[in-house]
Amino acid sequence: MKVVMAVALLFSLPGSTLKLPLRQPVDPAATHYARKGGRWYLAENGHAVYCRGPVRLLPQAEGGLQRVATFCQGDRSMVPLKD
Repeated sequence: MKVVMAVALLFSLPGSTLKLPLRQPVDPAATHYARKGGRWYLAENGHAVYCRGPVRLLPQAEGGLQRVATFCQGDRSMVPLKD
């Protein structure tokens, strides 16, 4: 009984509270896309983009093929990729 009283006394003293480690803030947009099973790509403009769809090859007017990632974050359905 004396042990219980001693522990209660220790926790009742000011400044003797149990401090939990601080959690880092989480970007809700990043976690939303991370759960969808997508992948990060390097866009043609040099920025990283997160896309959930497959990579497609689209024919170009000059006769070549352009790699694009599909279903990317934001309002973009296709983003040209850097080779």
